[in-house]
Amino acid sequence: MLQQVVGVEGLDGIHDFGVEGAPVIVLTHNPDLFVRVPPRVLLTLAGHTHGGQVNLPVFGRLIVPSHYGERYAIGHVHEEGRDLFVSPGIGTSIIPVRFRVPPEISLIAVGR
Repeated sequence: MLQQVVGVEGLDGIHDFGVEGAPVIVLTHNPDLFVRVPPRVLLTLAGHTHGGQVNLPVFGRLIVPSHYGERYAIGHVHEEGRDLFVSPGIGTSIIPVRFRVPPEISLIAVGR
């Protein structure tokens, strides 16, 4: 059974969402929400960071729009039994430049 909730602030009410034991996938624009995601959530999908857009050799990603910096900049993150995938997306933000962070449309297979 697929259920959708639109406009839920933060994660309030997620414990009461859906059928008990059914997988829950959270879609969020900003990956910073991940630190508050309960263990019940199978997968959190996010964007926002554009992978940092510019990844310089030696220096790394100079600007990542996340309170957690490179921790949630791009790709798959597994923490405390929970999974987050941050897509670098295909666009840019503020300046129309990407360096060593190619645009990407991600294909994700989900299973337990």
